[in-house]
Amino acid sequence: MTGNQKFPSDLLFVLGLVILTDIFVLIPVLSESFIRTVLGLPLLLFLPGYSLLALLFPTKNGLEGIERAALSIGMSVAIVPLVGLVLNNTSFGIREMPLLASLSVFIILTCAAAYVRRRMLPEDKTFKVSFKASAISLLVEVLGKTESSTEKILRVFMAISVLVLIGTVAYVSIVPHEQEPFTEFYILGPEGKANNYTTEYVQGESGTVIIGVANHENRAVNYTLDVRLENKSLALPENLKHIQLDDNATLEEPLEITPPIEGKNMELMFLLFKDTKKELPYELRLWINVTREV
Repeated sequence: MTGNQKFPSDLLFVLGLVILTDIFVLIPVLSESFIRTVLGLPLLLFLPGYSLLALLFPTKNGLEGIERAALSIGMSVAIVPLVGLVLNNTSFGIREMPLLASLSVFIILTCAAAYVRRRMLPEDKTFKVSFKASAISLLVEVLGKTESSTEKILRVFMAISVLVLIGTVAYVSIVPHEQEPFTEFYILGPEGKANNYTTEYVQGESGTVIIGVANHENRAVNYTLDVRLENKSLALPENLKHIQLDDNATLEEPLEITPPIEGKNMELMFLLFKDTKKELPYELRLWINVTREV
C-alpha cells in the first residue's frame, strides 16, 4: 500500500460533476437553465455505472478504457431503475429530489470505496485516467488505425445506441408532458397512517378518521363529501361537506364519526363527488361494529 497517492483524477472528475449537477438542480435560479439537463444526463446514464466499475475493477488490467466507458453506460441504465424501484417502496416515492439524493450518495460512496481499493494497490498496477493522454490516444486511433469491417460495424452500432439513448432521455427531460388529470381520495387512521382504523364503536361515542383529498386535475375543483352508514348520510362539518381545492393542493382533515345506530359489520361509506362528474363518485368503505353501552 502506498500512502502518497493523489486522489485519482477520474474519480475527482466524477465527484465534481455530481456536485455541479446538485447545485444546478437545487438552486432555483440555475435549475431553469438548459445546463441542468446537460449535467443530468451523465448523472443518469454514465456516472453511477462508472463509479461502480471503478470499485469493482481498480486495476489497469481489469478493463480497457473503451470497455469501461461502454459498460458504464450499460450499468447505469441498470442501476437507475433499481434505485427508482427501491424509492417506490418508500415514503419518498420516485420523485426528482429523492432520486437525485440517492444517486448522488451512491456515486459518492462508491467513488470513496474505489479510492480506498486503489490505495491498497501498488501504484504501477492502479487504474488511472490521464485526460490528455486519452485524447491523444483516441485521436491517433481514429486517424491512424486500420479497422476490420466487423470492428467498424460494432463501433457504429455502439455509437448509434448511445446517441439514441441520450436522445430519448433528453426528449423525456426537456419536452413537457401533460399529466393525465386525476384526484386522490383516501382515508387514514387517527394516527395519520393507512392502518389502525377505528372499527369498534360504542353507541354514542366517536371515532376519528382523517379524510384526504389531493387535486391533480390541472384546475381548481369543487368537491362534495358524503359519509353514509348503512346508506344513511351522517352529519358533516361544512369544511368537509363542501371542499374547494386549487390545482395540486391537498387537504387532510380529521372527521369524527359518531354512529347513531348499533349493529355488526355495518358498511361505512365515504363518497367524494367532483363538480363535473357528480354521478360517478370516488368510493371508500370501512366495515364497523357498534355495540350498545353497558
